[in-house]
Amino acid sequence: MANGSGLTSGNLREQAPAIQVRNARLRFGSTVLFEDLSVDLVAGEITCLLGLSGIGKSSLLKLLAGLGPELESGSVHASDGRSLNDRIAYMDQRDLLLPWLDVLDNVTLGARLRGHPQDRSRATDLLRDVGLAGREHDRPAVLSGGMRQRAALARTLMEDRSIVLMDEPFSALDALTRLQLQDLAGRLLQDRTVLLVTHDPIEAVRLGHRVHVMSGQPARIDSVMALSGAPPRNPVDAQAAAHYRDIMGHLHQANPGHDGDKSA
Repeated sequence: MANGSGLTSGNLREQAPAIQVRNARLRFGSTVLFEDLSVDLVAGEITCLLGLSGIGKSSLLKLLAGLGPELESGSVHASDGRSLNDRIAYMDQRDLLLPWLDVLDNVTLGARLRGHPQDRSRATDLLRDVGLAGREHDRPAVLSGGMRQRAALARTLMEDRSIVLMDEPFSALDALTRLQLQDLAGRLLQDRTVLLVTHDPIEAVRLGHRVHVMSGQPARIDSVMALSGAPPRNPVDAQAAAHYRDIMGHLHQANPGHDGDKSA
């Protein structure tokens, strides 16, 4: 990354911790989404979470983000012993840009809401990094879907958190834009602890250091795969293709009775 990048250097941002979820039980209404679920997010790596629709992936993400119901039992800990509060940036699959603000104001919204000074110079650098130079004063309504997601990615990075949670952030985009944003995310999220919920095994291959498969009712982490090489990976490389076949094998093994066309 060039010296003018909007990303904060490692000596200004805390080192990303590992996160451990242990024996977690979570209920939504009368349904137990998961019970005795344990998962590790390795410090400074991107962990991708795959599984059938409705299995509980987004609920786990929101639990970590503090956006969902609390655990009935179990625990969530950071490896440094500190609270996760105020250390997490969350990116939804919707861009959630405020239509009455321009792109620059959307990217700096977090600081504004907290009553902190807005580093508009850094925000401008980040917008350049995600390919939106010159669009700082546009309103979201005049941007394409891909541009809006680029702005949402810049806003997430603007928070400069060591932990980043992403819920299918590129799923609604066309194939080419999705590949471009995956490349951006793979580069810009280096050294952060990231959990990416995705329905797309190819996205997991491109971005994940590790891939977890969630299955069952109540849900559990069925398998964990470590991927070789650093993201973002070229999806047509022989090693990436081998990873894809391995992930698909784990998905089919975890869901032997599933005959639909969805993988998450």
